Amino acid sequence: MKRSVVFVHGTGVREKSYNSTFATVRTEIHRIRPGWEVRGCLWGPAQGAKFVRGGISVPGYARSGGGDRTADRDASIAEWDVLYNDPGYELRLLGLRPPPKAGVVRGIPPTKRFLRTVQEFRPSADLVERLDRHGLCADFETALRAVADSPEVRDAATTIDQNGYEHRHAVAKAVVAATLAGAEARGADALAGPARDALLAALSTELSGESRALTGKVAQAVKTSALRAATRWTVDRRGSLSDGMLPMVGDILRYQARGEGIRELIRRTVEHTPGDKVTLLAHSLGGVAAVDLLAMERLDRVDQLVTVGSQAALLYECGALTACEHPDTLPAHFPAAWLNIHDPWDLLSYAAAAVFKGHAHDLEVSNGQPFPHAHSAYWSNAEVWDAVSAWLS
Repeated sequence: MKRSVVFVHGTGVREKSYNSTFATVRTEIHRIRPGWEVRGCLWGPAQGAKFVRGGISVPGYARSGGGDRTADRDASIAEWDVLYNDPGYELRLLGLRPPPKAGVVRGIPPTKRFLRTVQEFRPSADLVERLDRHGLCADFETALRAVADSPEVRDAATTIDQNGYEHRHAVAKAVVAATLAGAEARGADALAGPARDALLAALSTELSGESRALTGKVAQAVKTSALRAATRWTVDRRGSLSDGMLPMVGDILRYQARGEGIRELIRRTVEHTPGDKVTLLAHSLGGVAAVDLLAMERLDRVDQLVTVGSQAALLYECGALTACEHPDTLPAHFPAAWLNIHDPWDLLSYAAAAVFKGHAHDLEVSNGQPFPHAHSAYWSNAEVWDAVSAWLS
């Protein structure tokens, strides 16, 4: 039997911090279970909180230093780091969009045209020459076939509109990311950013007829602990403080109001993950979403759940867990193997065994850190990985 692990991050996480945590999780899983597939589920940029109108609801936002331009510049690097580990990430997000409104279609439907374009694509002589210059021809061919045959492409095809520029550019991005990741795996030197971007532009042009980069970059906010008292100091800095508070608090509020997007992304990631069985490893708010999803839907391949620093039990006691409300409890199809890891010094972690009797098994650990550091210190705690290793057995 082949098992895979899907990692779901928690509240306030965006590309840069996700990449660091996911690298640690993947390294530790491979250490204790060599050869296992480890997939990540990055929901923060697409489903996390952000100022959709640029922060105009916050008095004095622009004047008081709202917005993080440095993070905007760094976002592209962080996005590529995600794609190197998960080339189908942006295609998966496109697949979660609602289908476009049906209209009069002349000729080949957009979905069929898109799939045919991807599956029958052959690089031009100019593109082959560019790939050969970097020693990437074989890596490109392997990546192209993998992306073209992926479930992410098929799902994305269902949401394409008549022009399909964004979808084809996402395909180009996935192929380039998979190409460079494959080259790195065989020991080739990394390609510099400008050369990578030139390769992407050339491939996107050939796929779509013109190169249109994805728009709408997600701003990377700077974290801060909490709002201080309403003094002149905080008023003068209200914009930057709002930026800092938004990912952590906003993600929780957004999930309570519109959590179906995160749950759907987790479900789709599981569907696209190989293996006979899947273990969900979920942190913080990701653990809440995982519990909700597994209670609301039967995912037969998911037979193990590990939540770390999660608030699912608290939300149930408060009547705020989406999946069920007291006196109802988790359904029979919920995985029987649920390990809930918590640290008493982590004020965002809660015990679950007494709340979900017969389902959850608690493990108390000590990360050796005060709050809020304790909430993100699980991944470097050997006690946590010893427990996960035993649980995976």
